Amino acid sequence: QLQLVESGGGLVQPGGSLRLSCVASDLNLDSATVGWFRQAPGKEREGVACFQTSYGNTYYTDSVKARFTMSRDIAKKSMYLQLDNLNVEDTAVYYCAVYTAVTLPQAVCQQIVSPNIWGQGTQVTVSS
Repeated sequence: QLQLVESGGGLVQPGGSLRLSCVASDLNLDSATVGWFRQAPGKEREGVACFQTSYGNTYYTDSVKARFTMSRDIAKKSMYLQLDNLNVEDTAVYYCAVYTAVTLPQAVCQQIVSPNIWGQGTQVTVSS
């Protein structure tokens, strides 16, 4: 059964960094469209970064461009989100998610196509 297990959240000061990890059991990451989402208190869930091998490039939402980096390790069935230069507006629960088919990464991040598998979420808190 496909499961996504996340780790790596925590408390960090503004300007700091964190690395989130997500292990996807029973999934070939090349055959899916994968992404990271976040939801801050009182706000709607937002797609942060999404990727699909066939399209090559990672889609990032504007607010995280040049600060967040998404990567994958196919052999480890894992994906990662490196968060740098964090600010208080990045405080949220972060989720990894998978749409188990090939589609435009932007479509998944903008939730035109909804992921069908979600991780449990990991809290990222940016505070001084």
